[in-house]
Amino acid sequence: MLVAIDTSTATASLALYRFPATDPGSPELLAEQTWQAHRRHTVTVAPVLRDLLALQGMDPGRIRAVAVATGPGSFTGVRIGVSLAKGLALGLPTPPALVGIPTLSVTAAPFLALAQSGNARAVWAVLAAGRGRFNWAVFRPGDLLQRPTAPEHRSGRLSRLQEELRVASGPIWVVGEVPQTLGQAKGLAHVHVVDPVSGLRRAGVLAWLAAHHLDAGLRDSVASLQPLYLRDTH
Repeated sequence: MLVAIDTSTATASLALYRFPATDPGSPELLAEQTWQAHRRHTVTVAPVLRDLLALQGMDPGRIRAVAVATGPGSFTGVRIGVSLAKGLALGLPTPPALVGIPTLSVTAAPFLALAQSGNARAVWAVLAAGRGRFNWAVFRPGDLLQRPTAPEHRSGRLSRLQEELRVASGPIWVVGEVPQTLGQAKGLAHVHVVDPVSGLRRAGVLAWLAAHHLDAGLRDSVASLQPLYLRDTH
């Protein structure tokens, strides 16, 4: 079984996923919970994981893989998720496989195949960073194995995001925590803004994406699994 942990932002999400490499049977989302944790990650995440395991009648010893969203996002939230993933890796009788996925990779993943069939040139995933600022990264349609590094992320106010979109070749899909006003700006006729509700980040998607990474032999160690923090210089 694979456990997926996303505590990058105030929207926290956990999932249990049957992964054929660790469990018999076909891939299957067994349980998932997504909620507004605000700043209570430290007191809510572990109990929710315990309850999800109990609902499935499963012991933590069944965990064979752990996926975690590594950021960007809340400094504290990202740290809590990564720490929990490392704690499971160190504390379980059978050390699970670890894989860290950038938060915006999880945001983009559900739309990569759709964008490819829709002839989009790129998917831009966006995350609200607070105080009117945003983080974003650009993804190739159809490529589920992208894990953009910190330098491959961008950040700034809405005006900067709009400026970069204007000079980018389209069609472009913009997904995630996207202001509805984004697509109304001049010069963005080549941009398709996906409804933010449809782009809600979920741990079930993280689990599915992590399974693809593990199948491809992409994994992390306890030492190499690190939060992805951005330093905004604009």
